[in-house]
Amino acid sequence: MPNIKSAKKRVKVIDKKTAENKAIKSRIATYAKKFKLAVSSKDVATAEVAYNDVVSLMDSAARDNVIHTNSANRKKAHYAKMLDDLKKSI
Repeated sequence: MPNIKSAKKRVKVIDKKTAENKAIKSRIATYAKKFKLAVSSKDVATAEVAYNDVVSLMDSAARDNVIHTNSANRKKAHYAKMLDDLKKSI
């Protein structure tokens, strides 16, 4: 437990930022799940909308250093391949 006033404030700030980052990551996971569900049900229109949403969220999270840029790019490429394979199969 911090004793110095500035250290106490840092604990509060870190707790707040951790909660914000967790919420952003959770939102990304939710949209990724929606995208994967649309792909598995072979619904191209819904998958395209969900893909755009999840890519947008990942880009903003990477820009704010919530997730690593390379991680975001790798996942976006994986989702793009999934969408492309879905379009080719139909």
